[in-house]
Amino acid sequence: MGITEIAGLILLGVALVIGYFAWRRIRLLREGGVHVALRQRFDDKGRGWHLGVGHYRGDEFAWFRVLSLGSGPDRMISRDGLEIDTRREPTGPEAYAMPAGATVLRCRSTVGEVEIAMGPDALTGFLSWLESAPPGRSIPWAS
Repeated sequence: MGITEIAGLILLGVALVIGYFAWRRIRLLREGGVHVALRQRFDDKGRGWHLGVGHYRGDEFAWFRVLSLGSGPDRMISRDGLEIDTRREPTGPEAYAMPAGATVLRCRSTVGEVEIAMGPDALTGFLSWLESAPPGRSIPWAS
């Protein structure tokens, strides 16, 4: 087997992986997902953001990292006990890793803190999801 064949196989493998990432992202978006950037480790220099697709599943917000080979969500965020600490505009260095026109929410829950960045339409949906609750369930901040 020559170098040309090996290079061709490597290129085919790379094309298949890229094709899988694109197919997965499109499938998640067609199932009602929204573009969301997420950061679990906070950094003053704007590092640590990962692009992904968020999907609402009842009382949980499933987040799928764009560049992940896994089929399941990379992070599950439960609505129970989730509170928004701050809301801000992205700083210059971190704006590259977020959807256009994004707002950054720093959220606190029983499992820790997370920052979520999303565009205006996705933000409206997220806030509506967070504030909604089934009948008979109390909302933590409405006491």
